[in-house]
Amino acid sequence: MSRSKFALVTGCGRGGIGEALVQEYCCHGIHAIATVLPQEASDHLSEAGITFFPLDVTVEKSVLDLKASVLKLTGGHLDILINCAGITYTMTAIDTDVVAVQRMFDVNVFGPMRMVHHFHDMIINTTGTIVNIGSIGGIIPYLYGASYNATKAALQHWSNTLRVEMAPFKIISGEVSTNILKNDSHRRLPEGSYYSPLAENFQRHVTRTPQGATDRFKYAANVVAQTLKRSPPAWFWYGSFTGMIRFLDTFGWRTVWDSMLWRMFDLGELKQAHKLLVDEAVLQSEEGS
Repeated sequence: MSRSKFALVTGCGRGGIGEALVQEYCCHGIHAIATVLPQEASDHLSEAGITFFPLDVTVEKSVLDLKASVLKLTGGHLDILINCAGITYTMTAIDTDVVAVQRMFDVNVFGPMRMVHHFHDMIINTTGTIVNIGSIGGIIPYLYGASYNATKAALQHWSNTLRVEMAPFKIISGEVSTNILKNDSHRRLPEGSYYSPLAENFQRHVTRTPQGATDRFKYAANVVAQTLKRSPPAWFWYGSFTGMIRFLDTFGWRTVWDSMLWRMFDLGELKQAHKLLVDEAVLQSEEGS
């Protein structure tokens, strides 16, 4: 008699990719184990009959408590680990609040590291699969996302080395329709920022609903299908715009994105506004001399 298979997915708050993933695993007869933050709502999981535990990936004891619960539930078997928990921080590189970014690195980079450190033995015992959710932000210099992009680039490179060491499975994700932006919608440029001429553009950016974004349930169906393969691919690109970005990243030059992003984010307007300020300052200086 074959044993039950178990998939552990972190970051399964309402409206996110994690929630869609655990639901998809259940549809495949896999025993899905979800995690939510200790203070986070979990009724969407209990109503769906999905096993869940509290977890804060930034706290070592929380990860250890989760492992104890998972060991008891699964008897030591874990077939799939998906590190999906993540947060975002939207801001220009020059206006970065380093303390906020340190928190994001703790969640987006060190969180998966903690999970792999403590759960790798269970994965090895079942010849299982590790999935780290990446982003196109870790590939291209997407504006206002310098710090978030850095977390994904770090995670992707760490995962690539982990792949060589453990042959895990890593995903590069495109823009997917989730609620990750909601917690960052309050973000505003600091007073006196060089980017102040684009303040309205910035506000629209942080409160945007991504156009053409992949439905999270469609995304989950494709991701889960890949993880259930006998030999899943090392990198799986899926989501809006990933095809174009993969092609240009492979065959384009390093600055291939610059002109595209310049137009997309109206940097010409910023350049003109800055030039006017400089010219005005020079004029005032000449008049005062």
